[in-house]
Amino acid sequence: MSDEQQQAKNEFTIQKIYIKDVSFETPNSPQVFQQEWKPEVNFELSSDTQPLEGDVFEVVLRITVTAKIKDDVAFLVEVHQAGIFTLKNFDEQEKQYVFGSVCPSVLFPYAREMISSAVARGGFPQLNLAPINFDAVYAQHANQQKAEAAGEQTVN
Repeated sequence: MSDEQQQAKNEFTIQKIYIKDVSFETPNSPQVFQQEWKPEVNFELSSDTQPLEGDVFEVVLRITVTAKIKDDVAFLVEVHQAGIFTLKNFDEQEKQYVFGSVCPSVLFPYAREMISSAVARGGFPQLNLAPINFDAVYAQHANQQKAEAAGEQTVN
């Protein structure tokens, strides 16, 4: 079977995109607003996939952004942006790629907008997260898993 025939029978559908959880905290307000705004910003990213039924899956992209001024947390925002996706006729390796790269690429712009909005509504300067190359993130993660698996095999 040619690649074109294989791709023709693969089906990827976005059923729903939604916010599963959102949290915004300013634990040191109002004092933080009286300090010079030169924050140290920390960004954490992860994703998780849960099978729902048959070829239907939920993918959740979790992003946490923490801004600190010296040792004080100015704000902490966490968004769990989720989607329900249908993947038909994908082999396991293809599914892993879709879950690790394609789905997060679909979800990220929604999470990015939610974070930007929450930060601005919290009284802080606009926060625009840079785009993420999820293909590169997925490749790095896959290479790291291969290296760890190779390391475990040499230990045994």
